[in-house]
Amino acid sequence: MTLIPKRQLEEVRRIFSDFLRDRGQRQTPERFAILDEVYATSGHFDADELYVGLKEKEVGVSRATVYNTLDLLIECDLVVKHQFGNKQAKYERAYSYWQHDHLICMDCNELFEFCDPRIQGIQEMVADIYQFEVKHHSLHIYGHCRRENCPNRPGSEAHS
Repeated sequence: MTLIPKRQLEEVRRIFSDFLRDRGQRQTPERFAILDEVYATSGHFDADELYVGLKEKEVGVSRATVYNTLDLLIECDLVVKHQFGNKQAKYERAYSYWQHDHLICMDCNELFEFCDPRIQGIQEMVADIYQFEVKHHSLHIYGHCRRENCPNRPGSEAHS
């Protein structure tokens, strides 16, 4: 678990509170417990992992509340949703989170994050040419990792 600075968490909670108020949505303890759990989680997670984590902490939420709250958090740009192939959707926190892209191994489903400023430069150049305001981008590269310990790599002992 990676803790974020208290000031940042307070800002995230304020943004979510303002978002809910502006849309006439209820500001329930369950929604804020979900927000807090998202921001206490580093990396990617799926909705079921989030639900189980909340249940282990004895937070009284339903799966529907988790999914609905994730949708709200996406709408207010506090969470990003990724669809890596045909797997279950993965989420990650988005506020003050560095822009990065993903490599996905099609054998072991390992996810590798990387950041290359040249991609940002290309994005800005293309946006300028087309007079386009980019809100966010996502780049997912699928392939086969060459790690010796990839358990599903064709030709590996674990796969034989």
